[in-house]
Amino acid sequence: MREEYDVTVFGAGPAGICAAVQSARAGARTLIVEKNGICGGTMTVCGINFPGIFDAWGKRVIGGIGWDLVLETLRETGESLPEKFLSPDSAHEHWRHQIRVNSFVFASLADEWLESAGADILFHSMPASIVRNGDLWDVSVCCKSGLRSFKSAVIVDCTGDANVVSMAGCETISYETCQPGTLSFKISGYSPDRIDYGELEKAYRKAVENGEIREGDMGWTSDFSRTFFYKGGDNCNHIYGINAAGSDGKTRLEIESRKSVMRVFRFLRGRAGFENLRIEPAALECGVRETRVIKGVHTITCEEYVSGRSYEDAVCSAWYQVDLHDKGSGIVTRKLDRGVVPQVPYRALVPQNSEGIIAAGRIISSDRLANSALRVQAVCMATGQAAGAAAAISSATGCRISEVPYAELSKILSDGGALVPGRAADAGPAV
Repeated sequence: MREEYDVTVFGAGPAGICAAVQSARAGARTLIVEKNGICGGTMTVCGINFPGIFDAWGKRVIGGIGWDLVLETLRETGESLPEKFLSPDSAHEHWRHQIRVNSFVFASLADEWLESAGADILFHSMPASIVRNGDLWDVSVCCKSGLRSFKSAVIVDCTGDANVVSMAGCETISYETCQPGTLSFKISGYSPDRIDYGELEKAYRKAVENGEIREGDMGWTSDFSRTFFYKGGDNCNHIYGINAAGSDGKTRLEIESRKSVMRVFRFLRGRAGFENLRIEPAALECGVRETRVIKGVHTITCEEYVSGRSYEDAVCSAWYQVDLHDKGSGIVTRKLDRGVVPQVPYRALVPQNSEGIIAAGRIISSDRLANSALRVQAVCMATGQAAGAAAAISSATGCRISEVPYAELSKILSDGGALVPGRAADAGPAV
């Protein structure tokens, strides 16, 4: 590690990878810090290895580093894009447009791309403190060997939980009740077509009454779900009532998610048709949909999102239906009208009343309904690349993050393959 960096990125998930690669390619001395021992975030440790959505209404709307990394992963493994990719008629069947990738190969390529760009990588480390000291940040990270300190001109928060923005003293917004988490796992050793669903539903309802099974253990609604069995449990549970922004909440979420899977296993094991039931290897972490977001210079509202509002400082497009997971009803959705492609303004990445810090990924400034759509991986990749480019410009020129010239920012992004809506030609600041 150096004693001083131009840009430090916290979090090596979809947003952080793209932020660090872009920053380093732009010539900034870049460090990326990750709490796990592998890149990819939800794609690797949470088992959600199907990023999307890169296309909308028959055309690709998100490109850049994340898109290129997904394509390179497909080339390495000999896989292809989904059959319905670029199909305008299946746009609202979003699962047909998500791209299944090999998570190990994706993470390994991320290592290669970060190193070839010149970024330093520090795994098994978390932020301990960040303090503004003049024009630089005094940063301390907790490593396996203890605390290590260095200076950084700009910080990029890609933690998914706004941990660093909060530590820097910037305002964040969280909610008393967050969307539930989901632990990806699979059960096997049974045939869905041989299940007596009538008898199983009776047993399920009795088990719910006596506390043997809880709501959310076997589906996204309070009703008995046959989908759970046809999907082998994959991505089919809800863990309610926990905000996992901090270590205490995340610990509780992890424990409760494993308890949920064990309740399912113990309930089904030994029943007719489930004599050979097995739990396949689960994800290492419970997936988190929502904890908190930054309070940015601009907050994207649901109405702005679903109307496809254009912004003079747009850095990327987005496409996903409003998708708020809820207790009881399952999911609150709102589909986009045909032809609508939402945008993300640069201002939503910049915390209010801040200096030398920017955010990307699911923590960008947005209300709950808009954020439920913006949190998906393709958008995280695109906002990460935008944040990395802005951080590199700020560190090189000394301009404030809020005063990064939009023309220069959009050019760097476009040169890096990103699809910048409108590509405004004026030379004004990004904010």
